[in-house]
Formats: sequence, C-alpha cells, structure tokens
Amino acid sequence: MIIQFLGAAQTVTGSMHLVSVNGSRILLDCGLFQGRRAEAYERNRTFPFDASTIDAVVLSHAHIDHAGNLPNLVKSGFQGRIYATAATRDLCQIMLYDSAYLQERDLAFLKKRGKNADLPKEPLYTSKDVDQTIDQFVGVPYRRYFDVADGVRVKFFDAGHILGSASVLAEITEGGKKTLLGFTGDLGRKDMPILKDPEHMGDVDLLISESTYGGKVHEQVTEMNRSLLEVIRRTVDRGGKVIIPAFSVGRTQEVVYATFELFNEGKLPAVPVYVDSPLAVNATEVFRLHPECFDEETLRYLHHDEDPFGFGRLKYIRSVDDSKRLNEKKDPCVIIAASGMCEGGRILHHLANSIEVNRNTVLVVGFMAEHTLGRRLVERQPEVKIFGDVVKLNAEVAILNSFSAHAGQDELLHYIGRMDKKKLKRIYLVHGEMSQAGQLAARLKESGFSHAEIPARGEKADSIA
Repeated sequence: MIIQFLGAAQTVTGSMHLVSVNGSRILLDCGLFQGRRAEAYERNRTFPFDASTIDAVVLSHAHIDHAGNLPNLVKSGFQGRIYATAATRDLCQIMLYDSAYLQERDLAFLKKRGKNADLPKEPLYTSKDVDQTIDQFVGVPYRRYFDVADGVRVKFFDAGHILGSASVLAEITEGGKKTLLGFTGDLGRKDMPILKDPEHMGDVDLLISESTYGGKVHEQVTEMNRSLLEVIRRTVDRGGKVIIPAFSVGRTQEVVYATFELFNEGKLPAVPVYVDSPLAVNATEVFRLHPECFDEETLRYLHHDEDPFGFGRLKYIRSVDDSKRLNEKKDPCVIIAASGMCEGGRILHHLANSIEVNRNTVLVVGFMAEHTLGRRLVERQPEVKIFGDVVKLNAEVAILNSFSAHAGQDELLHYIGRMDKKKLKRIYLVHGEMSQAGQLAARLKESGFSHAEIPARGEKADSIA
C-alpha cells in the first residue's frame, strides 16, 4: 500500500490523498485549492495523475475544499463511484452546481469590468460536468462497512463537522495482511449546536489526521452566544451593520441557530438578520431532510414546532436585486453571506460596500486560509483588493473562534489519545499550515505518539515499519 498526499499537505485547502493498493487507486477527497487566483486555477485544473486511472473516491464531506474539484475529475476521465453519506451526497448536489455557476458568473463579472489580469480562460467545470458527477455518487450510511475495491472495505463514522461529515475507517487486506487506515476528514467539536458529537473510529494502524487548529485551543462552545451577542450589540449601538462571511453549509446554519436562541431568550436587539446566499437557502432545506444528524436539543425544538432555521426576524435572500438592495440599507442589520473565505460570491459585494465605514463590523467565524481575502481581513491589513479595486479597511474586524467547526488542539489530542499507542504506527498530519501542524506534532510526541509526521505535497508513504 502506498499513500500519496496530493492536497491539503502543509496547507489547509484542496484535500486529496491517493491510496494505491492491490492494483487499485482510491482518492480520499477531491477538493478545490483556494488561494491566489492564478495559482489556484492551475493547481485545480491539472491533476498529478491520469484521472481515468482512479477507481473510486471516498468523500469525507461536502465542503468545497474537500469535494469541489470532483466535477473536474469526472471531466478529466474519472468514471468510478464516489462514496459518501446520504447527507453529503444531497449537499454536493446543490454545492457543486453552485460552484460551477459562481465560476462562470465571477469570470464574466471580472471580464466585464476589464479586470483581465490572471484570469482563467474558462471555468474549471460547468453544470454539465456536475450532472455526470452526481450520477456517480453512492450514498452509504454511517457505521456500516461497504466494499470500495479489491481488499478494501470502508466504514463511515460521524465526524460532527458539518451535516453528513464523516471520518473514514478503511480495512485494507494486502498479501494476507490486514491494515486499518483512519482518515479523520475534518473533525468537529463536542457540544456544538445542531449536530451530534464526533464519533471515535477506534484503534488504527495508520492515521491521516487534520490539524487545522493543531496549535490553538478554542474558546469554549458555551461562549458562542455571549460573544456573538456582544459583537452585534456594540455594532448596533454605533448604527452599523454586521457582515459575516460564512460557509453556506454548516457555519451559516450555526450562526442562524445562535441568533434564533438569542432572539428566543429576548437578548438580541431588534435587528433583521439576512442570509444572502441562494446556496445557504437550499442547504438549509437539505438540513431539514436529515434530522438523523441532529443532536437532541435541535430535535426538541423541531418537535415543538419551533424552527431555528426560519424564525421571525430572519430573511433569506435569493435574487440578485434583493441582494443589491441590502447595500442600500442604512439601518443596523446582520448580513450572512458566502463565500466563507471571501474568495467569491455575494460576500465580496457586501465587503466592498461596507468595510470603509468604521461603524460596521466584519465578523469572522471560521478559518481563513493563507492568500485569501479573508486572511487579509483577519490580519487587519489597512487596504485590501476586492474585484481589483483597493478598498480601505476602516470597519471593525471581530473574530469568534468559538464558532469553529474544527477540533482545537486539545480536542485533537483527546481524539488521537484514545487510540492504542502500540498499534498506531504512523500519524500523518494534513489540512493544516506548518505552524499549526508542527505544534500538534510536538504535543503528540510529548504524549507518546513518536511517529507524527507532516508530509509535503506529493510525498509518498509506503511503509508502516
């Protein structure tokens, strides 16, 4: 067996790992790399392998940095099956079409404005490519083995990250020898709203683990609502808007849920909350179709006919005209829009119209990868470029890491620490910048896991000795 780390290696986006065994080639995830426009397009367009030689894809979850390049894989010749949970399949059915649409729309918008530098000549894929991709999905339940290739069977465990997210346990038999390979996917956090807590996959011989926040301990989940309330209150007091870049799947629903609870408790000021994302509207409908993923508190609300995704002051925005009208509003409000890392979508227009005004707030509730507009906002750079124009950052930037859907350092250590040290031969830390992965590796070694490695992109692992 050979494992090759082809994406999200020493960085966070573009998750993709190739497992070659018994003559079969299996991809764990096939995500979009996000960063500098020209570099991202080239890395995403060209695969480091012949797509037609891939036999199957095992997909951890629907976020674009894990699933977003699947249509390009299919377009390039992949004809195998894509295995995912039913909820992940349903989310991909809307997210991949949205990704294709946004690529075409943003490209046309920039060309119309004459911003042609570093522009790709065409989108990575179109809706027709997505049509074929969806046909190749196979939805499978949690905690039940399914065959992927000769000598390879897989079981999904609830990762607690977003709806339908899974950690992957692969039982691999090669030359009469059985090896258990674990892949955390993106691991969630205990006691987060809406979803069930992450499940443990048990002992493994090899583990590929995310390390997004490998060097950081998050603010307690219990502080989420209080921190959100403080940001909204002080912004409203100065007459401003709260602009929240958020992934349409997962983070948007969590922020909506938190505002529902604050309104329900009579704590939140009387301000309208807008979800300006057609994808988030559709994704919320998918959430309603999968109550099997919900925790007891969310189910309790639904059983009492209280809809945390559709309360009174909440308005979902679909049309472009209604989205534009939000920028004309002068009164305080909360606007939640995608994309989560501010690399495309409607959030760019809201930021362009809001961040030069010091009474407004940009509220960051998720990880921002290197070389993204979101990271530049987190760094509070005095000027940023949006659609090629230089815009001054005068608005407040508030960061609430309690909303993170990624396990922090202590939570990752606890998850891995439950595994048998003698059985676990190697840990490969991926989906993390070097600073974060390095700190986690050091802590793991202090805990007795001596073989924690941080593979570089393209690096191969072919031994567990």
